[in-house]
Amino acid sequence: MREFLENLKSRGMLIEVNKKIYADKIPALLKKLDGRPVLFNLVEGTSYKVVGNICSSRDLLALSLNVRKEELLFRLAEVFRRGSQPEIVKKGRCQEVTEGVNLNNLPILTYTAGDEGPYVTSGVVITRDPEFGRNVSFHRLMRLDDKRFAMRIVEDRDTDVYLKRAGGELEVAICIGNHPSFLLAASTSLDITVDELEIANNLREIKLVKCKKVNLEVPADCEIVLEGRITGELVDEGPFLDLTGTYDIVRKQPVVEIKHFTHAENPIYQALLPGGLDHKLLMGLPREPVIFNEVNKVCECKNVLITPGGCSWLHGIVQIRKKDSEDGKNAIEAAFKAHKSMKHVVIVDEDIDIYDLNSVEYAIATRFQASKDVVLKKGKGSSLDPSANQVTRETTKVGIDATIPSDKDKSHFLLVKIIGEDTIRVEDYVSQ
Repeated sequence: MREFLENLKSRGMLIEVNKKIYADKIPALLKKLDGRPVLFNLVEGTSYKVVGNICSSRDLLALSLNVRKEELLFRLAEVFRRGSQPEIVKKGRCQEVTEGVNLNNLPILTYTAGDEGPYVTSGVVITRDPEFGRNVSFHRLMRLDDKRFAMRIVEDRDTDVYLKRAGGELEVAICIGNHPSFLLAASTSLDITVDELEIANNLREIKLVKCKKVNLEVPADCEIVLEGRITGELVDEGPFLDLTGTYDIVRKQPVVEIKHFTHAENPIYQALLPGGLDHKLLMGLPREPVIFNEVNKVCECKNVLITPGGCSWLHGIVQIRKKDSEDGKNAIEAAFKAHKSMKHVVIVDEDIDIYDLNSVEYAIATRFQASKDVVLKKGKGSSLDPSANQVTRETTKVGIDATIPSDKDKSHFLLVKIIGEDTIRVEDYVSQ
C-alpha cells in the first residue's frame, strides 16, 4: 500500500491532511472527498496515520494494476482463471513491531450515528481448511472490547463453510492496510478450492510471511496483522451502514478473540467508508470478470458492468455478440450463476454502450417484449437487499433479454447515422 501511496503522491493524486484531526471527523471528510485518496498524517490520540478512498475509482484500480481502465475487466478475467503460488519469506513489514493486544490503540472508526460501535471495515480475513486450503475474504468487524470483535460472516460463503467444518472454532489472521491488488483478490467469489492469495500474486507479485501464533500466512508488506481465533460465542452484531446506503439488520454473529498483534513501523491504518465508492467498487467490480468468464461458457461475452445505480451489487448489464436465438436467455442464467446475489440483469447487443444507461434503456424500449423476453427466478439473493427477506435471503430475480429478436430483420434495429456524420467538421461551417 505504501508504494501505491507514493505513486499517487508523485502524480499529485493524493490529498494529505497535515493538520491534527480527531478520528470522529475522518468519516465525514472521506465522504466529502469520496473518489479521491486521502491520507491523514496526524490523528489525535494515536500514533497511526489513517488512509482512505484508495480504491474509490476505476482509474485508481487500473493504476494499481498498471493497466488502462478499459483493460481492467479483461485483465481480471484472465487472472481469475489461474493463480501462482506466492513466495514465503522470513521477515515482513507487517511484523516489524509486536504490541500487546489492545484494540483500543487502533484508530477504529465509527462511521454513522446509527452504527452499533466502532468497525474495522478494511479487514481482510485469512483462514485455512485441511481439504480446501486457504481462503481470503472481507469481513466487517465490530469492536466489542480491547481484545474481541464480532465478525459478520455471510451464511454459506467460504468462511462460514470452513467454520462449520472446523466444528465452530477457527484460526484467523486479520490484515489491515493492503495494496489495492490484494483487496481486489480478497473481494472475489470464486470456487471454494481457489486460493485468493495465488490470485493476488498473479495480479501483482506478493510475498507472504508466516504468522507468529496461528498456522497461516499473510502478505509481508501489509500494515497491521491481528492473529486470533473465531470462537463459538455468539453476540448481537449491528446495526451497520452497508452497501445499499441502508442499515443492515442485527444478527447473532461469532466472536473473534485476538491473541497476537503486530504492525509496521509508523503504521498506516486503512479506513473503508461504508457505502462509499471504495466499498462499492471492491464489492461490484470483482464480480464482473466472474460473470464475464461464466457467460463466455454459453455465448460470446463482450463486456460486463455491475451498475452504480444497483448499489454496485444488485444490478448487472451484460453485453454479448448474439449468434443464436437462445443466447440472451443463456447469458441470463450464466450471469445469475456467477453472481448469486444479483437481483436484476439486462442482456444487450454489442452496439449498446453498457456505461450509458440511456443506451441500455433504449435497448429495453425497442428490443424487449416482456411476454417472451423476461426470466423470473425465485431463490436466494442478497442479505443486503432491504426489500427482500434479509434473514433467509429469499427474493425474486429478473433477467431481461434486451437483444435484437432473432425473428426480426436486424437492420430495423440498428442505430442509423446521418450522411456525412463521421466526416463533417462543424468548425468548418460554424464560427464560435
